[in-house]
Amino acid sequence: MDLEIAGRVAVITGATAGIGRTTAGVLAAEGVRLALVGRRSEELDKLGAEIVAAGGEEPLLIPADVTDAATPGRVRAQVEEAFGGLDILVNNAGGAEPLGTVLTEEVWQQQFVFNFHQKRWMAEAFEDLLIASPQGRVINMAVALEPSGRSAAMSALAALHLWSKGYARYLGPHSVTVNCVSPGRIESEQLSKMFPDDESRNAFIKKSDLPLGRFGFKEEAADLIAFLASARSSYITGQAISIDGGLSRHI
Repeated sequence: MDLEIAGRVAVITGATAGIGRTTAGVLAAEGVRLALVGRRSEELDKLGAEIVAAGGEEPLLIPADVTDAATPGRVRAQVEEAFGGLDILVNNAGGAEPLGTVLTEEVWQQQFVFNFHQKRWMAEAFEDLLIASPQGRVINMAVALEPSGRSAAMSALAALHLWSKGYARYLGPHSVTVNCVSPGRIESEQLSKMFPDDESRNAFIKKSDLPLGRFGFKEEAADLIAFLASARSSYITGQAISIDGGLSRHI
């Protein structure tokens, strides 16, 4: 299937690891021109080299901290100078506070910046360029696991879901789609720390009654993101699409 995204321009935040890194490789293979944002300069350089070695166009590498309110404007300036516009924004950067964290006011504020505000900032910084694109796409990574207790990150991601739905209605008249991808337990560096061996993984799978009986692969999430970035998904907007092996039990 031709996704019809060759030559499009995409920004991916949190590009140095996990789903973001894999998504960069998938989109590059489809001929997408990439601007990759991440905090780890060395990992950005490695990723850029991997993409070129695989036959992709050399990406624009932007070392930056997305929680800095000045970052979206700086990223936009570099992207506009390099490519002249933007078609696809993948807001991948995010993460939850460790289990057992005392939820001080500082933690609440940090998690809302990290999991909600920085994604909103980035989308709003590129809004006019996305509207000008013939195929504007905003894809927000927003984990939607039901929390077992208080969670600042999950609360922020709930806000992201609702904001994305409203933003989809706002941008719909301009043919820009806005969707959330909600991954469950996907193989990653972070997941390896949470579940370091088969015993801990199997215990979680059994306890949660995970229907598919395994964790997901980064490639599976990246393929979903690529589809939502494509011309083939033009009638899908305002949605939160789970890729979690059936883990979520509630809508």
